[in-house]
Amino acid sequence: MKTPTVLIVDDEPDLLDLADLTLARMGLNAVRAASVAAALECLRARQYDLCLTDMRLPDGDGLEIVRHIGTHAPLTPVAVITAYGSTDNAVAALKAGAFDYLAKPVSLEQLRSLVRTALKVPQQESSGPRKARLVGDSPPMRQVRAMAAKLARSQAPVVISGESGTGKEVVARLIHDLGPRVGRPFLAVNCGAIPENLMESEFFGYRKGAFTGADGDRDGFFQAADGGTLFLDEVLDLPMSMQVKLLRAIQERSVRRVGGTAEEPVDVRIISATHQDMAAAVAGGRFRHDLYYRLNVIDLRMPALRERREDIVPLAEFICGRLRDGASPALAPEALAALMQYSFPGNVRELENILERALALGEGDVIGVADLNLAPELPAASEDLPLQDYLDQVERDKIVQALAQTGGNKTAAARLLGVTFRSLRYRIERLGIE
Repeated sequence: MKTPTVLIVDDEPDLLDLADLTLARMGLNAVRAASVAAALECLRARQYDLCLTDMRLPDGDGLEIVRHIGTHAPLTPVAVITAYGSTDNAVAALKAGAFDYLAKPVSLEQLRSLVRTALKVPQQESSGPRKARLVGDSPPMRQVRAMAAKLARSQAPVVISGESGTGKEVVARLIHDLGPRVGRPFLAVNCGAIPENLMESEFFGYRKGAFTGADGDRDGFFQAADGGTLFLDEVLDLPMSMQVKLLRAIQERSVRRVGGTAEEPVDVRIISATHQDMAAAVAGGRFRHDLYYRLNVIDLRMPALRERREDIVPLAEFICGRLRDGASPALAPEALAALMQYSFPGNVRELENILERALALGEGDVIGVADLNLAPELPAASEDLPLQDYLDQVERDKIVQALAQTGGNKTAAARLLGVTFRSLRYRIERLGIE
């Protein structure tokens, strides 16, 4: 069987390198193009198994590539990369024939998932039970495992809380795999990544002719997860209009497609997750109290990585082994010591990104401290300051640390801090951060 080949179209060398490396680790070939003209030349020369293109290119936009593929190679799936929050671009791409989209900054896991879906590439995971991915034997993690085992025996809705990057989806999968729905679908949905005007059709599906571009019937998340588990990540990002419809679907155990008239019964267990304070969102009027009580029957909290430092070394070794396809990890003792002292504001996800970057860019056989490129730790604010000054300094330090960690990317920093881009921009201006 020939190795699938993916055409990557982007004018950012860093993103091309990242995508190229990720595809190579998945056993795929990649061809790179930095403009619309170069991409069209590649497409005229040969057939590709998948095309991934940016929307903004130096000599045009990605829709030209999407339309060209739709006309000349309709069996080739094409996905687009859009600016974060650029709903219009995503909708236009989907209408033009793109099967999916990614928002910048591109998440490696989302990229892998999109490629697997497009090419039906099997996940490169061990054949053992998935619970092995919940690495660490610290007291907090032993409590999480025990709680997951109990929740697996129930079908009650669960809310998993915890900071971003702590592994909320991993423990949700563990609950699914330990329970009676194992072998049935587990579908993870990031509620904050779906444009509001596409939400109803994405969740409940649609009928042919329901709107422009609806050329056939399509299942939504509920139908796709029927018999299994639907994991709603960042559930507090759901707009109020969608919260009403989700509440009805949970109560009635049925959904109605966009453009349809009949209700379709669905059997889905709901597991939700958030890095925000759910009760505060209810009190502030951002989340319906009736939906809150439907979802938050049982709460499971994921500990931050700094609360289980004894797990950092086994986690680092596990991640390095996985990234190196089972080869022995190559972390110098000084590098392990530096990781043990680091605060990890981005938790396990940040640790994985640090190690993946170090393995990709390091030149030697052993990862040293310099290869980790850890963000500098900022000094704690003085408690002798007046209350408002103290709070401002704490806020300033956290924002500066997030900006340092993301290389000055404000969109990525806002995600890391759990605030909106607009809120972060306002805080940067108020605090006078350069």
